[in-house]
Amino acid sequence: MKSIAKNALLLPILALGLGLAACQSKQEEAADKTADAVAASSDAVADSIDLQAADATGAAADKMNSKADAVRAEGKDEAKAIKENAEKAEKAH
Repeated sequence: MKSIAKNALLLPILALGLGLAACQSKQEEAADKTADAVAASSDAVADSIDLQAADATGAAADKMNSKADAVRAEGKDEAKAIKENAEKAEKAH
């Protein structure tokens, strides 16, 4: 499941990352879109895990719910890092 989550997070990054333009403001805008896509993707993966957890019981359900929470948090952290890196790059130029 971990590799599925990571692959789901990488696809939007790669797709939007390829479209970065030379202009810094366009780069920052593209980074924001990438960050939003990463967050949305991790939410979708977490929602899928939550659906699986609904069919489970006891410790298995708890473990899946924890995993869903971790996937959401990882996506939010990654999105935040993408935005922060874009802001740093903007300030450096």
